[in-house]
Amino acid sequence: MVFSGTATRYLAEKICQSLGCPLGNLLVTKFSDGEFAVYYEESIRGRDVFLVQSTFPNSDNLMELLLMIDAAKRASAKTINAVVPYFGWARQDRKDRPRVSIGAKLVADLLMAAGIDRLITMDLHADQIQGFFDVPVDHLYASGVILPYLQSLQLKDIVIASPDVGGSKRANTYAKYLGCPLVLCNKTRARANEVATMQIIGDVKDKNVIIVDDMVDTAGTITKAADIMKEAGAASVRACASHCVMSGPANERVQESAIEEMIFTDSIPYSKRCDKVKQLSVADMFAETIRRVVENKSISDQYLL
Repeated sequence: MVFSGTATRYLAEKICQSLGCPLGNLLVTKFSDGEFAVYYEESIRGRDVFLVQSTFPNSDNLMELLLMIDAAKRASAKTINAVVPYFGWARQDRKDRPRVSIGAKLVADLLMAAGIDRLITMDLHADQIQGFFDVPVDHLYASGVILPYLQSLQLKDIVIASPDVGGSKRANTYAKYLGCPLVLCNKTRARANEVATMQIIGDVKDKNVIIVDDMVDTAGTITKAADIMKEAGAASVRACASHCVMSGPANERVQESAIEEMIFTDSIPYSKRCDKVKQLSVADMFAETIRRVVENKSISDQYLL
């Protein structure tokens, strides 16, 4: 049985359509002081329950998912599987300076304390976050939908680029699959969400550049990288990322940048329209994973990389 939180219903409906099953009836009651409660309007006793909810800001989405898990546990569900296409707080995966929290570990602890038996997610900011969980984690990759789209463009002289050194492993897997060169951007930050300097490591002259990242938040890094590559003689610059956070001035930055096309998945809903943004659906990929989990089949052959 598949149920959806408020914020990710658009994706849960597509997942259910792919599975050929109805979306379960879940009622979320909101109170005037901002609190809310969840209620399953049908019996889930002894059933495998899949709860679809991305935990993007604000934190109500995470709290709603926790209440859904708790209610399912108290309603005697056989298994509780959290389907979290976008796992929020994932950028806080380590102590990178003194006296900071590790938000990704805290969220993992909250989900396990609430009662999940499994997590199904996509493109975590850092792969090691899987180790924060003491339950099975099925980690999917957006490359399964993004790479076929990039191939359909039939571009010549492609170069894959990473907007920072930290994303070089992800970009390298794309470059290997497409059989093309890899270039890197070396950046320094003045503060969070603000890039101070950036240099290109590699040749982009007369190349069709595709910048690969896991998420785009304020779009400062990725648009700066695109502009620098265009100035360095790139024939065209496209960008792709798994998660469309696109907060603050992101839409204006992408619209005014050298990026010709910004490709995302629909792990996060996108309402502030930008002409350059294209979203690809991951519903079929999650539906197939759910089907294989229920049937106890391997999911690894879904991976292109």
